[in-house]
Amino acid sequence: MEILEPPVSLSEWLVADLGPGEVSVIALGLENPERIVLLDDARARRIATAAGLKVWGTLRVLLEAKTAGLVGQIGPVVDRLRETGMWVSEDVRKRILALAGELPCEEDTP
Repeated sequence: MEILEPPVSLSEWLVADLGPGEVSVIALGLENPERIVLLDDARARRIATAAGLKVWGTLRVLLEAKTAGLVGQIGPVVDRLRETGMWVSEDVRKRILALAGELPCEEDTP
């Protein structure tokens, strides 16, 4: 991982309603289109995808980490992210856990 500052700024109309972090990520992605950009904000993801960038979110990073054997279970991490303010719907949570091969707890099933 490398931390960089974007050499150019993006047009204001393109990044309306985005925070400075999302703007920087998209600008760096445009400068380095072979790289994956990490964005969770839905609007930022749409803009980056429309610009042809490869976009991953935090949940994708967790799935990749599990696949690589870096974490044993992602369920507790996803739950902790939700507890600390990251919005993850219950449907998305279940889908991510299914992709990770982690069965939901009995209390989570209808």
